[in-house]
Amino acid sequence: MDPEVVSNFLSEQRENAPEDLQQPFLTIEDYWDRKLWHQLTDVLVDFFNSAASAQQRLPLFRHFILSFAEKINQLKFVSLGLLAASQCSDDQERLSFLGDLATKVNKPVSQDAYVYALAAVADVKLRVQDFAGARKDLDTAESILDNFDSVETEVHAAFYRTNASHYQAKAEFGSYYKNALLYLACIDLKTLTLGDAQSRAYDLSIAALVSDSIYNFGELLLHPILDSLSKTQHSWLRDLLFAFNRGDLNAYNVLEVNIAKAPLLNEHKAFLWQKISLSALTEAVFRRPPHDRAMTFKTISQETKVQPNEIEILIMKALSLGLLKGSIDQVAEIARINWVQPKVLDMKQIDNMRVRLKDWDSSVNNLGNWIEGVGKDVWAA
Repeated sequence: MDPEVVSNFLSEQRENAPEDLQQPFLTIEDYWDRKLWHQLTDVLVDFFNSAASAQQRLPLFRHFILSFAEKINQLKFVSLGLLAASQCSDDQERLSFLGDLATKVNKPVSQDAYVYALAAVADVKLRVQDFAGARKDLDTAESILDNFDSVETEVHAAFYRTNASHYQAKAEFGSYYKNALLYLACIDLKTLTLGDAQSRAYDLSIAALVSDSIYNFGELLLHPILDSLSKTQHSWLRDLLFAFNRGDLNAYNVLEVNIAKAPLLNEHKAFLWQKISLSALTEAVFRRPPHDRAMTFKTISQETKVQPNEIEILIMKALSLGLLKGSIDQVAEIARINWVQPKVLDMKQIDNMRVRLKDWDSSVNNLGNWIEGVGKDVWAA
């Protein structure tokens, strides 16, 4: 690009910029003139991240940055493009802009930048309800990511955020839950506004409860984002998750009145009862020592509040889901359980385990004393 044309363009942009943003234009022109591409990129990123620069992002990107796009870090180039795209007049213009951006960085040496741009393209396609197009772009991005040994967290974050949005739009709750948690693992939670954190915690909680593939909420229960629901109108949802985790039917009965507040939960009310019943079953098994896990259907019915004629179906469901391992004696109406899926424990459950460990320690000591008494000299030898 002709230096005089660049100088005139930057001078024009400087005059149109707010007073506190005019100085960076001198630095930008200086770095461009001296071909200090790294320093120039960093100044541009800082400038674009300023809210006051909004009106000048698109002109700068189209008439200035594109002229030396090949010379700068491609991931930062895409970052600048995404900030510029936020100023497009509508989603159709934005989709065209981002599509061109993705095509420009689709090269063997800049596949990470390509994935970053593709995720943004897919995000816009979701907004215009082109779900098939978004899925195709996300599948392409995922296949590229699978071949990377390492990649910047911002690229993974962009992919997981958009992938989660796609699954949420398609009501695929298990996949949404997984990708939303992976997104949160890629970012600093402090970068989220309180409202965004609460919204994500709410959506994750709903997905965990209504998903037919998630029966262990440990990762969410331990995640700090869940605390954003405390002392809010949705705090009952957090309490409900913990009630499910410990199979607390009494707590569920108390909190059940709130389910009508969440349309998705209300729609899956029958399923929620089955899910809390399964949780109560696994908790009843967990509370027992391994040698005392042969439970009659009557005992299970009393502890889960499930009708006696539905107990066998409940146990078979738990076995098929991998929540329990064991066998059923249909004639004697006894379930013999030899394994229960591990889960996150609250303080009460930890205390129960402490008591069980003390009992185990005591039984081991008693066994040792008995062997010593019976064996006498042979044992001593």
